[in-house]
Amino acid sequence: MESVCVLLSTLAASVQTHQLREATVNWDAAQKSVILKEGVMETDGGAYGFFNDTLLLSGWGVLEIRAGYGGIPQEDETTFFLAGYLEGYLTAGQMFTHYSNMYPQLIKNESILNPLKMFLSTQDRWAREQVKLKRNRDPLWKHLGLILAQLDGLHAGAAQWAKGRHREPLSAFAVQFLNGVGDLLDLVPALTARANSSAGGGTFRMPGMGHCTALIKVLPGFENLLFGHSSWYTYAATTRIYKHWDFKVIDTHTATGMMSFSSYPGFLMSLDDFYLLGSGLLMTQTSIGVLNASLFSQLGPRSLLAWQRVRLANSLAHSGEEWAQVFSKHNSGTYNSQYMVLDLSRVSLGHSIRNGALVVVEQIPGKVVHSDQTQALRRGYWPSYNIPFHVEIYNLSGYGAMWRRYGVDFSYDLCPRAKILRRDQAKVSNLKSLKHIMRYNNYKRDPYSKGHPCKTICCRNDLRPMRPRPGGCYDTKVTDYQMALQLVAEAINGPTTQGGLQPFSWQSFNLTTHQGLPHTYNFPFVVMRPTLHRP
Repeated sequence: MESVCVLLSTLAASVQTHQLREATVNWDAAQKSVILKEGVMETDGGAYGFFNDTLLLSGWGVLEIRAGYGGIPQEDETTFFLAGYLEGYLTAGQMFTHYSNMYPQLIKNESILNPLKMFLSTQDRWAREQVKLKRNRDPLWKHLGLILAQLDGLHAGAAQWAKGRHREPLSAFAVQFLNGVGDLLDLVPALTARANSSAGGGTFRMPGMGHCTALIKVLPGFENLLFGHSSWYTYAATTRIYKHWDFKVIDTHTATGMMSFSSYPGFLMSLDDFYLLGSGLLMTQTSIGVLNASLFSQLGPRSLLAWQRVRLANSLAHSGEEWAQVFSKHNSGTYNSQYMVLDLSRVSLGHSIRNGALVVVEQIPGKVVHSDQTQALRRGYWPSYNIPFHVEIYNLSGYGAMWRRYGVDFSYDLCPRAKILRRDQAKVSNLKSLKHIMRYNNYKRDPYSKGHPCKTICCRNDLRPMRPRPGGCYDTKVTDYQMALQLVAEAINGPTTQGGLQPFSWQSFNLTTHQGLPHTYNFPFVVMRPTLHRP
């Protein structure tokens, strides 16, 4: 038996080693082309890093990239392009499979495809025009130019990988689609409604599945601060990559070029969101379902998509207030969410939590509202569960009307997750108990769940007796104050098995496209720690 275990562990190690890919890229200014060196990480290169494709072994791939630290000085735009190119080249295979898994989840009717392509191409063209016009006088547009250079690099690097394997490269639309997945959750239904145009101006709609649960917890004597997030969406989205980026940025308006975050192939942002930033800010989010469909009439392509504004705010902001101000500009009204921005520089463990430590930002079409909610942290915790906190956002997005019509599931204070978190947050005292609450699902016995496997912290939609679907809470990320300062977190991929729930398997859901995904999810938490960053 022991020899079999040794054989299996050796096999697993060899598979893991085989799936580790390293590369360095440099910019050849004379030829205006990228020089790619595979199999080596040269610290004096324009960008270097690795991708460890351990999804099937641990539940996560890990990507780490350092750019701009080479011996030859380079423009910021070159740094971002090379970083994108390297990521595209290293993760192109995963980009193909993730696109094939996500496309049928979002495009249910091909008639929406042309309006969607037109919207995304118009938005991209408008954004690039603004960069050309304004980058020399406005840091926001200058930095957006860097993000778009990274996007171009991502597309080019993935195309280079495809060329070497005689495959058709991913289209520009596919790359836009991947980065816009969050935005498409609102954009596709909005464009569909316009195409059908039968919906009246005051129409209300039932929400889809909420996207995520978050909890920020401060211990009673301010001994520690704990930060947790669990994502909810289709299980087809579980091609996970945890990313560590360290970009040297010359532009003095930049707060940081260093970030670690949970992500996916081809995404230049988290989507979840779960970010640990080199500026000392932490950011997470849960989405807000806009129930008042008339708000979507305000959507237009001459705006910045949510993923772009998140990237801008993460890079340019030194505080939660600054983050909110940057993020609020050119609101697209898509991927409407509650964002929580935590500023570690305003937290003194055992001593004080100063104003501005927690800024909560909420977006709906036509409006972004933010407020300082540090007082809630001082009292012990801040919960988030897909229902707006700010009264104005709550009412405008239709929750007040839906509460009156359908009951407490639409109440900020009395929905099931609000009650469970209020009851159980006091039990959270360390990382272990934070993991427990973020994976919590006791739907058969918890009175607040009423027998529903999604009226709880970590949903299992696949366990519904009637019309089960492969979706729900499929990951958790946690960190605390000291870990976050080092950009370290722990993460788990897969639906919760807490309380004896059976691990999710695709066996009963084979009609759902799930290329490259684990057959069964029974992974542990994995420590995510950047290794290439300079001390």
